Amino acid sequence: MKKVFAVMLLGLSMMSYAQVGGNNTGGIVWQAKEFSKDIATFRAKYFLFNHVLGKSEEVNTFEVIPLAAASSGDLTTLLYRSETKNKEGMILGFFGNYWNEAGVVYQGYAFKNFNREETFEFLEKISNSIEENKKFLSKSTDYNNIYFTYQDIDVLVSYSGSTRIIRLFWNGFDSTWDGTAFDRSKRRFERKIK
Repeated sequence: MKKVFAVMLLGLSMMSYAQVGGNNTGGIVWQAKEFSKDIATFRAKYFLFNHVLGKSEEVNTFEVIPLAAASSGDLTTLLYRSETKNKEGMILGFFGNYWNEAGVVYQGYAFKNFNREETFEFLEKISNSIEENKKFLSKSTDYNNIYFTYQDIDVLVSYSGSTRIIRLFWNGFDSTWDGTAFDRSKRRFERKIK
Protein backbone atom coordinates (compact mmCIF):
# COMPACT_ATOMS: atom_id res chain seq x y z
CA MET A 1 0.00 0.00 0.00
CA LYS A 2 2.87 2.37 0.84
CA LYS A 3 4.42 1.70 -2.60
CA VAL A 4 1.12 2.47 -4.39
CA PHE A 5 0.76 5.68 -2.38
CA ALA A 6 4.38 6.69 -3.18
CA VAL A 7 3.86 6.05 -6.92
CA MET A 8 0.61 8.05 -6.89
CA LEU A 9 2.31 10.91 -5.04
CA LEU A 10 5.19 10.91 -7.50
CA GLY A 11 2.79 10.91 -10.46
CA LEU A 12 0.75 13.74 -8.97
CA SER A 13 3.85 15.87 -8.35
CA MET A 14 5.04 15.31 -11.94
CA MET A 15 1.63 16.32 -13.33
CA SER A 16 1.54 19.51 -11.26
CA TYR A 17 4.84 20.65 -12.75
CA ALA A 18 4.06 19.78 -16.36
CA GLN A 19 4.55 22.52 -18.93
CA VAL A 20 1.36 24.03 -20.32
CA GLY A 21 0.99 25.52 -23.78
CA GLY A 22 -0.46 28.84 -24.80
CA ASN A 23 -1.37 31.91 -22.83
CA ASN A 24 -4.03 34.57 -22.89
CA THR A 25 -1.97 36.87 -25.13
CA GLY A 26 -1.83 34.57 -28.14
CA GLY A 27 1.93 34.04 -27.86
CA ILE A 28 3.82 30.86 -27.08
CA VAL A 29 5.40 29.96 -23.73
CA TRP A 30 8.60 28.21 -22.67
CA GLN A 31 10.45 27.69 -19.39
CA ALA A 32 11.52 31.06 -17.97
CA LYS A 33 14.96 32.35 -18.96
CA GLU A 34 16.47 35.61 -20.11
CA PHE A 35 15.21 36.61 -23.54
CA SER A 36 17.89 37.67 -26.02
CA LYS A 37 18.22 39.11 -29.50
CA ASP A 38 19.27 35.67 -30.75
CA ILE A 39 16.12 34.03 -29.42
CA ALA A 40 13.95 36.91 -30.69
CA THR A 41 15.52 36.63 -34.13
CA PHE A 42 15.04 32.86 -34.18
CA ARG A 43 11.36 33.04 -33.18
CA ALA A 44 10.54 36.11 -35.31
CA LYS A 45 11.40 34.27 -38.53
CA TYR A 46 8.38 32.00 -38.25
CA PHE A 47 6.13 34.95 -37.32
CA LEU A 48 7.42 36.85 -40.35
CA PHE A 49 6.79 34.31 -43.06
CA ASN A 50 3.62 33.00 -41.45
CA HIS A 51 1.88 36.29 -40.52
CA VAL A 52 3.57 39.20 -42.32
CA LEU A 53 5.04 38.02 -45.63
CA GLY A 54 2.53 35.23 -46.17
CA LYS A 55 3.03 31.55 -46.80
CA SER A 56 3.98 30.68 -50.34
CA GLU A 57 4.80 27.63 -52.43
CA GLU A 58 7.29 29.80 -54.32
CA VAL A 59 10.76 30.37 -52.87
CA ASN A 60 11.03 33.84 -51.32
CA THR A 61 13.86 35.67 -49.59
CA PHE A 62 13.86 37.87 -46.51
CA GLU A 63 16.24 39.37 -43.95
CA VAL A 64 15.74 39.69 -40.19
CA ILE A 65 18.20 41.99 -38.44
CA PRO A 66 18.06 42.56 -34.66
CA LEU A 67 18.19 46.28 -33.90
CA ALA A 68 18.32 46.38 -30.10
CA ALA A 69 17.15 44.59 -26.99
CA ALA A 70 15.96 46.69 -24.07
CA SER A 71 18.02 46.29 -20.91
CA SER A 72 14.80 45.37 -19.09
CA GLY A 73 14.66 42.19 -21.17
CA ASP A 74 11.01 42.94 -22.01
CA LEU A 75 11.37 44.11 -25.60
CA THR A 76 13.46 43.40 -28.68
CA THR A 77 13.27 45.29 -31.97
CA LEU A 78 13.98 43.64 -35.31
CA LEU A 79 14.14 45.02 -38.83
CA TYR A 80 12.84 42.89 -41.68
CA ARG A 81 13.10 43.23 -45.43
CA SER A 82 11.90 41.02 -48.30
CA GLU A 83 12.69 42.10 -51.83
CA THR A 84 10.68 39.25 -53.35
CA LYS A 85 7.57 40.29 -51.37
CA ASN A 86 8.41 44.03 -51.57
CA LYS A 87 7.89 44.44 -47.79
CA GLU A 88 9.99 45.95 -45.04
CA GLY A 89 9.41 47.19 -41.54
CA MET A 90 10.04 46.58 -37.86
CA ILE A 91 8.85 43.91 -35.46
CA LEU A 92 8.52 44.55 -31.74
CA GLY A 93 9.14 41.37 -29.75
CA PHE A 94 7.25 41.50 -26.43
CA PHE A 95 7.70 38.99 -23.65
CA GLY A 96 6.81 38.59 -20.00
CA ASN A 97 6.44 36.10 -17.15
CA TYR A 98 3.40 33.91 -16.54
CA TRP A 99 2.62 31.35 -13.84
CA ASN A 100 0.64 28.13 -14.07
CA GLU A 101 -1.52 26.73 -11.27
CA ALA A 102 1.49 24.93 -9.75
CA GLY A 103 3.47 28.17 -9.51
CA VAL A 104 5.90 27.29 -12.31
CA VAL A 105 7.12 30.42 -14.10
CA TYR A 106 7.07 30.57 -17.90
CA GLN A 107 7.92 33.32 -20.33
CA GLY A 108 5.37 34.16 -23.00
CA TYR A 109 6.06 36.21 -26.08
CA ALA A 110 4.27 37.80 -29.01
CA PHE A 111 5.28 39.97 -31.96
CA LYS A 112 3.82 43.23 -33.27
CA ASN A 113 4.50 44.18 -36.88
CA PHE A 114 4.88 47.70 -38.26
CA ASN A 115 5.40 48.22 -41.98
CA ARG A 116 7.98 50.75 -43.16
CA GLU A 117 5.74 53.83 -42.98
CA GLU A 118 4.20 52.84 -39.65
CA THR A 119 7.67 52.30 -38.17
CA PHE A 120 8.87 55.78 -39.14
CA GLU A 121 5.61 57.29 -37.86
CA PHE A 122 5.74 55.37 -34.55
CA LEU A 123 9.39 56.19 -33.83
CA GLU A 124 8.92 59.86 -34.79
CA LYS A 125 5.81 60.19 -32.62
CA ILE A 126 7.75 58.93 -29.61
CA SER A 127 10.78 61.17 -30.35
CA ASN A 128 8.70 64.27 -31.04
CA SER A 129 6.51 63.74 -27.96
CA ILE A 130 9.56 63.47 -25.73
CA GLU A 131 11.23 66.52 -27.30
CA GLU A 132 8.07 68.66 -27.12
CA ASN A 133 7.54 67.74 -23.45
CA LYS A 134 11.17 67.58 -22.33
CA LYS A 135 10.85 70.52 -19.94
CA PHE A 136 7.74 69.04 -18.27
CA LEU A 137 9.24 65.54 -18.02
CA SER A 138 12.55 66.71 -16.53
CA LYS A 139 10.86 69.09 -14.07
CA SER A 140 9.90 66.22 -11.76
CA THR A 141 11.50 62.91 -12.59
CA ASP A 142 9.48 59.81 -11.69
CA TYR A 143 6.34 61.93 -11.21
CA ASN A 144 5.76 63.72 -14.50
CA ASN A 145 4.58 61.52 -17.35
CA ILE A 146 3.20 61.78 -20.88
CA TYR A 147 1.14 59.16 -22.68
CA PHE A 148 -0.54 58.48 -26.01
CA THR A 149 -1.85 55.59 -28.07
CA TYR A 150 -0.44 54.54 -31.42
CA GLN A 151 -2.67 51.98 -33.14
CA ASP A 152 -3.25 49.43 -30.38
CA ILE A 153 -0.12 50.23 -28.31
CA ASP A 154 -0.34 52.53 -25.30
CA VAL A 155 2.87 54.51 -24.76
CA LEU A 156 3.88 56.00 -21.39
CA VAL A 157 7.02 58.14 -21.09
CA SER A 158 8.76 59.36 -17.94
CA TYR A 159 12.25 60.10 -16.68
CA SER A 160 14.05 58.24 -13.94
CA GLY A 161 16.95 60.49 -13.04
CA SER A 162 18.33 61.47 -16.43
CA THR A 163 17.15 58.26 -18.15
CA ARG A 164 14.09 58.21 -20.42
CA ILE A 165 11.74 55.36 -19.65
CA ILE A 166 9.34 54.37 -22.42
CA ARG A 167 6.74 51.79 -21.44
CA LEU A 168 4.70 50.01 -24.10
CA PHE A 169 1.43 48.33 -23.15
CA TRP A 170 0.14 45.88 -25.73
CA ASN A 171 -1.85 42.68 -25.72
CA GLY A 172 -1.33 42.07 -21.99
CA PHE A 173 2.38 42.96 -22.05
CA ASP A 174 3.95 45.85 -20.11
CA SER A 175 7.42 46.30 -21.61
CA THR A 176 10.03 48.89 -20.71
CA TRP A 177 12.03 50.38 -23.58
CA ASP A 178 14.90 52.37 -22.07
CA GLY A 179 16.02 55.51 -23.90
CA THR A 180 19.33 54.00 -25.06
CA ALA A 181 17.65 50.97 -26.66
CA PHE A 182 15.02 53.23 -28.25
CA ASP A 183 17.69 55.52 -29.74
CA ARG A 184 19.69 52.54 -30.98
CA SER A 185 16.59 50.96 -32.60
CA LYS A 186 15.60 54.23 -34.28
CA ARG A 187 19.10 55.03 -35.53
CA ARG A 188 19.75 51.53 -36.88
CA PHE A 189 16.34 51.28 -38.56
CA GLU A 190 16.76 54.66 -40.28
CA ARG A 191 20.30 53.84 -41.39
CA LYS A 192 19.41 50.44 -42.85
CA ILE A 193 16.08 51.37 -44.49
CA LYS A 194 16.71 54.84 -45.97
